[in-house]
Amino acid sequence: MLVTAITTLGETRVAVVGLGNMGAALARALLKRGLPVTVWNRTAGRAASLIREGAVPAAGLAEAVAAGHVVVACVSTFDVADTLFRQVRDELAGKTLVNLTTSTPGEARRTAAWAAEAGIQYLSGTVMATPPLVGRPETLIFYGGPEAAFARTRPLLEAFGGRAVYLGTDPGMPALYDLALLTVLYGAWYSWLHAHALVQAAGVAAAQFQPYVAEWLEHVIAPSLTDPAEAARLEQRDYRTDESNLAINQATIDLIMRTSLEAGVSPEWLAPIHRLATQMVADGFGGDSFTRVFDGIRPAGSGR
Repeated sequence: MLVTAITTLGETRVAVVGLGNMGAALARALLKRGLPVTVWNRTAGRAASLIREGAVPAAGLAEAVAAGHVVVACVSTFDVADTLFRQVRDELAGKTLVNLTTSTPGEARRTAAWAAEAGIQYLSGTVMATPPLVGRPETLIFYGGPEAAFARTRPLLEAFGGRAVYLGTDPGMPALYDLALLTVLYGAWYSWLHAHALVQAAGVAAAQFQPYVAEWLEHVIAPSLTDPAEAARLEQRDYRTDESNLAINQATIDLIMRTSLEAGVSPEWLAPIHRLATQMVADGFGGDSFTRVFDGIRPAGSGR
């Protein structure tokens, strides 16, 4: 068991369980730092390239866990992780388990509770990057769990990404941040696809339209969505505006939906926000900022 902070990475033995694209990238980042790394995967063939790079293969999960001071997990689902690690509960006792498997916040909290009962130092984490970015100084990874466990293992965790951010003792917080940020990604991604579908239906080439997308994002969308003052007003439920109000934006969404139907492009993804905006205008909030629809999105009874 590690009882003090890791000061010399080479003295720390690490086991990596799960060798998909992300798990293999994590193991490779450790090998590049000169750490002794034991690897195990349910499909043994996935370890071949890492073994050639210096990793030690384990014949089974118990052997892999026994070989590491710290066990790093990155498997397909949390159900798989739970099934695997409950089999080696005794072998994990007294060790640090860093679970970088994607999950919901609730799943992470349930696993953390089980680990605490088993005497396992448990950290949950989410890698905010694709596998090729693992190991870079700018790569962001969120962690949650016991502060002492994070402090002890931080030098090792920074091998995965230089921006190892501790979000506190709640093991569900990394998953929450991860999925909230991905919500922004998928909303932007879908809107980008929808926009191109509209213009291409009219015969406009992507290369002709894309420069204006870049300009719109840089000068209009990004400044608004990354403004701390705007986020603070949202938190305070301050929906006042002297500019483009909710009624104007509701009418604009209506135009986008009608134009989409004319072009044969489905506007269905806009239907929920259009419905909320229409209801808010009907309720007398048309002069407020468009952010007033937040009241229709957030859980009932949450906050002011």
